[in-house]
Amino acid sequence: MKVIIKDTKREYDGFFKVDRVLLQHEKFDGSMSNEIDRLNFNRGDTVAVILYNKTNKSLVLIRQFRYPAYVDDGPGWLIECVAGIKDNGDISVAKKEVLEETGYKINDVKYLTQFYPSPGGCSERISVYLAYVETREEIKDEYFGTGNEDIEVIEIPLTKALEMVKNSEICDGKTIIGIYHLRDELEEE
Repeated sequence: MKVIIKDTKREYDGFFKVDRVLLQHEKFDGSMSNEIDRLNFNRGDTVAVILYNKTNKSLVLIRQFRYPAYVDDGPGWLIECVAGIKDNGDISVAKKEVLEETGYKINDVKYLTQFYPSPGGCSERISVYLAYVETREEIKDEYFGTGNEDIEVIEIPLTKALEMVKNSEICDGKTIIGIYHLRDELEEE
């Protein structure tokens, strides 16, 4: 299908970027649409890692404050899988983020899926991977993060995590998708 970009303007150019575009696209009947004005929130692509401890049958997750999840009476502090914005290869970002955010060193990761979390306004793609963990590096406490991040590492049995998804205690999309993929992986073994 055909897309014609008529004009593009960067509205915001900070840590994230917002572009305004004037476009036309081919319709299903073969004709072209009228001109459409759209905004695209560009935050880069993300790598997410579901960490699973086979011995304990548990997930290693993190909890941190997220302002957008706090707005409009949201919970603010979310339970999530490890994730980071992709600046080079998926695997190197995954390993770096897991070590920084949890203290675990991972070697092998398994690709699970890729998705667009909000394609109506954001171009971000999230690639989700699975890594198995057992022991972590010697650490001083259970709190991690760099810069403005304040991260708590938590370990939750998979059965409890699935209940927490149903009860909306775990409400982060990438984490929910990763947990369900992990559940399916384990059922196939």
